[in-house]
Amino acid sequence: MSMRPDDHRRKWDKTEFQKKAQERLQNQANDKNEEEPVQRENLKRRDYKVDLDSKLGKSVVINKNTPNSQSGGYYCNVCDCVVKDSINFLDHINGKKHQRNLGMSMKVERSTVDQVKERFQANKKKMEEKQKDYELEKRLREAKEEEERYKEHRKEKRKERKRKAEEDLDGIALTDDNMAAIMGFSGFGGSKRNT
Repeated sequence: MSMRPDDHRRKWDKTEFQKKAQERLQNQANDKNEEEPVQRENLKRRDYKVDLDSKLGKSVVINKNTPNSQSGGYYCNVCDCVVKDSINFLDHINGKKHQRNLGMSMKVERSTVDQVKERFQANKKKMEEKQKDYELEKRLREAKEEEERYKEHRKEKRKERKRKAEEDLDGIALTDDNMAAIMGFSGFGGSKRNT
């Protein structure tokens, strides 16, 4: 760097800075050779259900000594942070920082044609099982309704027979006074007759 009294601009020694740049590049190359890049696995589906409803509608007393995991909001034990609402919690769980702490990169494994076909077959079997379950439930419901209709029909028939039998008995009993006298019914004491 040269300093003339009338020139106030800095002048850089290019050879000195060239040497510093070369040293820095060599140091970086040595550091890269020593440290191997971290291999993270590809993203995977979660095999657990995210619990968003367990604390819903519950009151919790929080003071300054309360640990983070029991304070208000949703606690992530992987990242040791508290998120205040469910939407941000889901964003955090699906985010880059959380996935990196789990040891995953944000890359997704490409599926092969065979894997896709297997997945379609598995989904098709699931749908068929659901359809069978639905048909079974439907048939059971229809059988139960049919049984109820049959019981109702039998009940109506029974009532009809009973009503007819009562009408026949009433008609016979009221018209046949001789039969009533034979049976010992002469009347109910409404009028006194001498026989």
